[in-house]
Amino acid sequence: MDDKFEISLLYDFYGSLLAPAQQRTVELYVNDDLSLSEAAELLAISRQGVRDALSRACAKLRSYEERLSLLEQYRERGHTGDRIAALARRIAAVSDNDEITALTDDIVRLASTLTEQEE
Repeated sequence: MDDKFEISLLYDFYGSLLAPAQQRTVELYVNDDLSLSEAAELLAISRQGVRDALSRACAKLRSYEERLSLLEQYRERGHTGDRIAALARRIAAVSDNDEITALTDDIVRLASTLTEQEE
């Protein structure tokens, strides 16, 4: 089975594109962290049925990501925000100008806010 965290992220972006039964299966197993057996009991299907449904749902989620790259873009924005903040800190470190330091502090705050919203 795929990494639960990765599937959870993909589900955040593409979960609404799955069939309702697949959504429920992913939510129980990935987001609620139930075992296959526990999810099977709640869904009134076999453990193998849960595994098959999860496999199909994960394949669809990966397929959507391959086509749309929303998760990749999300991660790139986070890295870009981190890079902007690091560059602003470097500028502040080499400047004796209070106005530049204040502006770079604003840039760091804005970049951090962007990165936090992305997480």
